[in-house]
Amino acid sequence: MDAAFVLWLNGWVGRSPWLDTIAKIVAGDYLVPVALSLMLLGMWFGVRDPRRREGQQKAVGAAMAGMGFANLANLLLNRVYFRPRPFVHLDLHLLFYRPTDSSFPANPAVVGFALAWGIWLGDRRLGTLAFLLALAWSIARIYAGVIYPTDMLGGAAIGIAVTSLVALAFRLLEPLPTVVLRAAQRLFLA
Repeated sequence: MDAAFVLWLNGWVGRSPWLDTIAKIVAGDYLVPVALSLMLLGMWFGVRDPRRREGQQKAVGAAMAGMGFANLANLLLNRVYFRPRPFVHLDLHLLFYRPTDSSFPANPAVVGFALAWGIWLGDRRLGTLAFLLALAWSIARIYAGVIYPTDMLGGAAIGIAVTSLVALAFRLLEPLPTVVLRAAQRLFLA
């Protein structure tokens, strides 16, 4: 089923130049990560209400730490399990460079969904947009022929689960996160 979906979705490549162009841009390494980073930056500095800003800054911290630990989990998983990319076994039209690392779990899904979950913890409306971006990033990579749908689902699960654990750890370690934020405020960093 995984391969069938990739073949079906990738079968659209070449039929519509504008769709291919959009997929290349969205699947790339820059648009979605930069957009998510700007959302995090806005959450960090963009709220005037001190109480709300502190909650959003803690969510940003959870998102960043969650992304880091989720990437570590992904790295460790890749050392014990290697899944070849779809283009290795399937006849696909690539819109993207040929990654050589394991297809499972998908790195962009790990990063995108870890950040989206952290953003959602601080701001539900902005978090919904972040989830849509993470989903679009992953689907564009399936369309481009470099990941399978289960790679996306596995990456999303890892990103969300690890960021949830980090957010829980932040709550359990309180008042340490608040002390760190207060120190950053004194240095005009928050």
